[in-house]
Amino acid sequence: MLSSNLVKTLRITALLACTAAAFGAGETALLDTMNQELLRNYQALKQKGDTPPYFMAYEITDLETHEVGATLGVMNSQGDSHNRFLDVTVRVGDQKLDNFRRVRGDRIQFTSGTPVSIEDVPGALKPRMWLETDRVYRAAADRLIRIKTNQQVKAADRDQSNDFTSEEAYAHTQPTSKVSFETAKWSKLAREWSNDFRAYPDLLSSGVQVSTQADNRYLVNTEGTKVAHGRGFARIVISATAKAKDGMDVSDFETFEAFEASGLPSPEAIHTAVNKVGQNVQYLLQAKTAEPFVGPAIFSGRASGVFFHEIFGHRIEGHRQKDEAEGQTFTAKVGEKILPDFLSVTFDPTRKQAAGIDLNGWYQYDDEGVLGKPVLAVENGVLRSFLMSRSPVEGFDHSNGHGRRQPGLEVVSRQSNLIVSSTKAVSFQQLRQMLVDETKRQGKPYGLFFDNITGGFTTTQRGGSQSFKVIPLIVYKIYPDGRPDELIRGADLVGTPLASFAKIMATSDKQEVFNGYCGAESGNVPVSAVSPAILISEMEIEKKDSGQDLLPLLPSPLQGVTK
Repeated sequence: MLSSNLVKTLRITALLACTAAAFGAGETALLDTMNQELLRNYQALKQKGDTPPYFMAYEITDLETHEVGATLGVMNSQGDSHNRFLDVTVRVGDQKLDNFRRVRGDRIQFTSGTPVSIEDVPGALKPRMWLETDRVYRAAADRLIRIKTNQQVKAADRDQSNDFTSEEAYAHTQPTSKVSFETAKWSKLAREWSNDFRAYPDLLSSGVQVSTQADNRYLVNTEGTKVAHGRGFARIVISATAKAKDGMDVSDFETFEAFEASGLPSPEAIHTAVNKVGQNVQYLLQAKTAEPFVGPAIFSGRASGVFFHEIFGHRIEGHRQKDEAEGQTFTAKVGEKILPDFLSVTFDPTRKQAAGIDLNGWYQYDDEGVLGKPVLAVENGVLRSFLMSRSPVEGFDHSNGHGRRQPGLEVVSRQSNLIVSSTKAVSFQQLRQMLVDETKRQGKPYGLFFDNITGGFTTTQRGGSQSFKVIPLIVYKIYPDGRPDELIRGADLVGTPLASFAKIMATSDKQEVFNGYCGAESGNVPVSAVSPAILISEMEIEKKDSGQDLLPLLPSPLQGVTK
């Protein structure tokens, strides 16, 4: 599930001033401590364990975050944190069959992301590694016994590939990311920006959030990999919500991203964005509600990026091709046409920027210590590859650096920077005219334009319908007779992937970026979706739940108040 990070369960990273420090003795000491304890425990378990491990890995994630938030000109949040989390991987059995074998209905969970010292003191770090390794080993050995028993009483898996791959060992250390955050400066700016929302008294909530995060990761394994790498990301998030007279919640948001503060827009540009968000929500309060409709539609580049992320990206994550509980939409379609021949899709974690915007899905090494690589998933409409971690699937025996997780969860294959490219690209004005022409051809009263989208979710398991839902915020009716565009509210996009892909007609010639966080089995990971606007000949919308709560009985205290 891709999100714009408006929900509070996801940490918003913002306005980062990141400085590179030389890779120093502290980082070397941490990796050395991890490696020493890893090898000590590995050798001990191989000698003493009834089911000896054949592979082990430690990963420590070091997160330093600073954030401020303001509403209506006053601060409502401020916080600083620095934490480290240890994840332990123990594999028992062998590469053909181990404790990570997927069994229908059984959740794989060994590691816990246990907190460890933020100081590089071996005497404090090693006991936590020792105890967590013992716990994970016991759970791994127990699960392997259950898996072997299960193998004796169930039908053989269709995919007979191994449970784990052999990969190149990497030795890499890079300068760590360091956070520089002037709390007083950003607090002042957040107050000024959020104060602009006072001009919109119908808003029920609004705010501007500014935060910084440095994410440094350290990984060692028993194959010899020893990696230290880091990244930071800058973000400003502007959001506002209100409630229409019928009880429907409406909202809008805007974000700005960069690796460093110097890449972010000017304060004046942020003021402009705040007022745009406020005005959009005010307009939504007066807009008519959407009715169920099937007809032609244009997705803006940002909306299109979310569309591809949800209905395509999740379905080519490698582990889903092997799990018999999954719908496996594209498992048997490698080499077949699944998109129009003018479209190609690449996932590239090495890409740091697109359309002049820094990409949230950039990283050097994944969470299994494998170098991130570009993956040409679709070439001229034909499916070529899947996103792979170190869990192989039939026909794909190696990782391509897409094994990812948040601390405390097990690695699975996940998306990075999704990039859609097109050889049938026209200007946006031409694309709009094509929409009008298609609307007339179908005899529809209007077409639709999806301008802004907050996120969405998709069902990939075969126990449910293979459908998706994307949640638009700003949607317009486009009339073929030349009437002005009409803003509507309460439209949710629904559909199924194969049917939707077949109806893409053309794209614009300009790419846009959606930066966000994706939530799935291995938690929330930073991703980006880069795409031009697309024209689809047939798209279905359904009415959003209008809600039960009505407007507050009392008038807003901001009525008549000026900034």
